[in-house]
Amino acid sequence: MAGADIHLTDRVSGAEVMELDTISRKSVNITEEARPVEDVESRIESPPSGYRIRSIAQFTACCWLKMLSGWNDGTSGPLIPRLQEVYQINFIVVSLIFVMACVGFLAGAFMNVPLTDKFGFGKVVFFASFCQVVVYALQSAALPFPAYAALFVLNGVGLSLQDAQAVTYVASLKDHPEMKMMLLQASYGAGAFASPLVATQFATMEHWSFHYLVSLGLALINTAMLGFIFKWRDLDACLERVGLPAGERGSNEHGKIKQILGLKTVHLLAAFTMVYVGAEVTIGGWIVTFIQTVRGGGASSGYISSGFFGGLMAGRLVLLWVNQKLGDRIAMFLYTAIAMGEQLELIVWFVPSLIGGAVASHSWLRLGPMYPILMSYAGRVLPRWLLAGCIGWIASLGQTGSAVLPFITGAVATRRESQLCNPCEVVGMLVSMLGLWALVPNIPRRVD
Repeated sequence: MAGADIHLTDRVSGAEVMELDTISRKSVNITEEARPVEDVESRIESPPSGYRIRSIAQFTACCWLKMLSGWNDGTSGPLIPRLQEVYQINFIVVSLIFVMACVGFLAGAFMNVPLTDKFGFGKVVFFASFCQVVVYALQSAALPFPAYAALFVLNGVGLSLQDAQAVTYVASLKDHPEMKMMLLQASYGAGAFASPLVATQFATMEHWSFHYLVSLGLALINTAMLGFIFKWRDLDACLERVGLPAGERGSNEHGKIKQILGLKTVHLLAAFTMVYVGAEVTIGGWIVTFIQTVRGGGASSGYISSGFFGGLMAGRLVLLWVNQKLGDRIAMFLYTAIAMGEQLELIVWFVPSLIGGAVASHSWLRLGPMYPILMSYAGRVLPRWLLAGCIGWIASLGQTGSAVLPFITGAVATRRESQLCNPCEVVGMLVSMLGLWALVPNIPRRVD
């Protein structure tokens, strides 16, 4: 009996030894496998300095691109009264520049996906920037109005493609994409703020069209930066150069447009963007004409447009922390409700004061963050393999709104000048934005 016990003890001891040996070997294997993972994590946490430098350079190029887009939009306001004077045209005829721009924006919206798939991010954005160089060079010559207006088609194509590509690039970033989207859109506000300061000066000169020589210089810098920094690479190659993995791809790369048009969220975001950008450019573009024709303002009225876009830029910077605290959805409802509660811009129409008009323009401080919030939301929830096309479609249709609504405003003002940028029109735009945002699905963040 004692021998059996000893034998059983030996067998148990042997089993324990084998089990411990197995656990020990697994521990060794786990430790050996864990070392390279730790090394990879340490390399990810501490990226090479070259990645950081290239990342800053690429983001700076996108910000300059957006600044030039804002510069372009801010030019119209101070120059419209001078265009009417030089070409002897009424409101509806001068509004044709917005119609031509709309044609260009729509063309850019439909061209974005096939061009990007065929040529890639770098080539498309370079070609689009060169379109602006050609446009500004020709517009500086003060061509007859039909030719001058027709150039807005090519300009619209260039702006539409550039905007789509830049927003897509920033939405694809992993490191603080929301903050970078705000900074990108604040760059637009900076350009739109600076442009009226220059355009107002040229609007009083004999050679008013020389304003476009300044625009040409900025556009040449833009084209040179995009060519040198991105070097005609596609988006995945550009992201890999800053240490980011290539984006995922869908199973049907050839049916992108059909897939994009089948997403309800994309259409709602595009409709919201169209109304928002349309309201933004309508007020910024026509406020100078209103101040001069209805309020009796002088040539310096163009500076009010700078105040308007300055409020837009400040809102995108100052309210960044509010957006982070409240979240995208609540922040959008809050900003729109505040703007409606204050009866946005009513001071401009009902108080006969230039100072009051300038102060009221800063009400757009609260609406400034809306566009970057929307684009950040799109970048988080839309499928990665469709992101470039989706954001391109949203951004391009937004630019279409910047042409359609200002044209409608000019057409209405042809019959009745006092209805130029009527406050009811602005409130109607805000109500439309509120309703469209309420319809946007509250989709959880995409898991990459």
